[in-house]
Amino acid sequence: MNDLDRVMEIYAIAKRYMDEKGNPTQWVDGYPQRDLIEYDIAQGESYVLCEGGEIHGVFMFMQREEPTYAVIEDGAWLNDAPYGTIHRVASDGQLRGIFDTIVAYCRGVTENLRVDTHHDNFPMQRAIERNGFVRCGVVYMYDGTKRIAYQMP
Repeated sequence: MNDLDRVMEIYAIAKRYMDEKGNPTQWVDGYPQRDLIEYDIAQGESYVLCEGGEIHGVFMFMQREEPTYAVIEDGAWLNDAPYGTIHRVASDGQLRGIFDTIVAYCRGVTENLRVDTHHDNFPMQRAIERNGFVRCGVVYMYDGTKRIAYQMP
C-alpha cells in the first residue's frame, strides 16, 4: 500500500502509451481504478517490478479461475487444468522486457498461464506471442468488450 501512488502513476503512463500507439479504448473511465488496485494488493495479487530501488512495472497475477474466461468463442483453451492469469500489465517505459520478466516469474509459480489483451494492443500481442503463448480465441470482459485470449502451451 505504501507504493500505491507510484503504481497508479505507472498505470497513467501506460494508459498514455496505449493512447499514443493506437489503443485508446482498452483502459477507459479511469481503469484501473485505485480501489481495484487496492483490492488486488489486499488479495496478494498485485506485484511490482523494481530495479535500483525504484518501481518500473506492475501487474496482477491471480491463481484462481478467471470468471471472464469461463466462455471462450472462436476457439478453445488448450486445457482445463488449474491456471494462473496475468492481468493489468503496465510499465513506466524505463526498462525493456518487462513482460518477459513477468512471464518468467509466473512460470515459476505455475506452468499453466493465461492472459488476454485488447485487439488494438499490438505491442502487448507481440510480447505475449514472443513469450510462447498461443492465441486460443475471444473472451469478453465484464463490460462486454472483447479480448484476444492466450494460453501458454
